[in-house]
Amino acid sequence: MNYIYTFAAFVVLAYLVQVILGLRQLKHFNQVYARLRQKGRVAIGRNSGRIKAGTIVMFAIDKQGTVLEAQKMQGVTIAAKFKPMPAYLGQDIHYFDHYNPLVRQENKLLQAAIEDARDIFLKTEAGVYRDAPQSSPFSDLGLRAKLFLARLKNHTQ
Repeated sequence: MNYIYTFAAFVVLAYLVQVILGLRQLKHFNQVYARLRQKGRVAIGRNSGRIKAGTIVMFAIDKQGTVLEAQKMQGVTIAAKFKPMPAYLGQDIHYFDHYNPLVRQENKLLQAAIEDARDIFLKTEAGVYRDAPQSSPFSDLGLRAKLFLARLKNHTQ
């Protein structure tokens, strides 16, 4: 019985550490975003990874679409930090697609995030961007439970 309490305390402690470090990462994101926002508009692209590394890119851009500053954050853990991408300075964001030689040099996850930033920027510039809310893994938990119970009921008959 003592092992159960020890294990439960460990799980709670690990969760609290994850929350604290996650809040620190969010604070770092907000600081970088605020710094880029002072330079101009900010194009943000992401490629969320569940098992593989998640990637976020942010480009501070001027009115013509020229990149003033570029930052990337890529990693699996909450210890990931933003790092500069100096090769993109002075480049036009309109051309950040899979044909661009700079984009092709990056890994596949970073390429997808850069292209996402470009696509969202182009849609926003055209006035047709709609922010679609992403569903959480728990949003359809009730439906999944009902389906599981129905399968179980059908299987036992």
